Amino acid sequence: MYRLPELKKNTNIKAIAVMTSGGDSPGMNPAIRSVTRAALNQGVRVFGINRGYSGLIIGDIFELKSSDVTNIVQRGGTILKSDRCEAFKDPVVRNQAGEILKEHGIGGLVVIGGDGSLTGAHLLTHETGLPVVGLPGTIDNDIYGTDDTIGFDTALNTALEAIDKIRDTAVSHERIFLVEVMGRNSGHIASQVGVACGAEMIIVPEIDFKLDALCFSLANQRAEGRGSSGIIVVAEGPKSGLTYRLANQLETHGEKPGVCILGHIQRGGRPTGHDRVLASCLGAAAVTYLMAGFTDIMVGMINSKIIATPLLDIMNKKKPLNPQLVELAQLLHK
Repeated sequence: MYRLPELKKNTNIKAIAVMTSGGDSPGMNPAIRSVTRAALNQGVRVFGINRGYSGLIIGDIFELKSSDVTNIVQRGGTILKSDRCEAFKDPVVRNQAGEILKEHGIGGLVVIGGDGSLTGAHLLTHETGLPVVGLPGTIDNDIYGTDDTIGFDTALNTALEAIDKIRDTAVSHERIFLVEVMGRNSGHIASQVGVACGAEMIIVPEIDFKLDALCFSLANQRAEGRGSSGIIVVAEGPKSGLTYRLANQLETHGEKPGVCILGHIQRGGRPTGHDRVLASCLGAAAVTYLMAGFTDIMVGMINSKIIATPLLDIMNKKKPLNPQLVELAQLLHK
């Protein structure tokens, strides 16, 4: 059961701002809604920043009313738009951004995004003194300090639905399909969707992969009379083209795999109930922490408890992959 932190108001903040940054993720809109209404219910004005840090540095800021966030809880994407801002890496630009926020009377900021966005949040509060609280908004689920990131569950279920349909074709044509899922340098989506879809193998950046082992597994599957079809889930990894390179390697061993890149479909769509609840709880908690005088933290969920983690830890610590999920997929395939 999720419980909001019981903290006493300890600031005179009259207005806060909220922004979404980096890659969009399903659940950002419920988070925006939660931040907005939680603050308004405390008599605090709320401002939205369009297009993340790119909008901040040009002053693309507008006031949010309760009506502005009506009927967005079920919508994917982000009503505040998003962007990746190279200019914000410059400390001079960050200081200008701090001045822009102060000119609008904004005394606190909620940043919803992934590790790059949260790094920017840490630098902003460290250099300008403006209170900042981050929320983990990314489908990759690679943020330290939270069990799930906002959008991960939706992306997982989107990928699972697609793979279930691909398996129908794989079985019908007795073929192996390599299905690439997103995740950048992490295999969190791949490991969980691989178990959920009954994948024959899961390939992730965190665990060494041996082509010979895969070929042996496929040959053994045929020898035991379990057919020639199957799904191999591949995390995209840091370098593009991994799945096609793997397909070419398999062809040299006599296999004829199909390739399906799920791509950005995993970022879109209506957020699941889990992501809506998670985003709503974390959004309200972010306001509670800001009003209590906290800054330079990210609010996450661990073991169904809302936890505040220093942004410096988010920057310096890596969220580990559970290798037992990959092992489980292989065990259940045998």
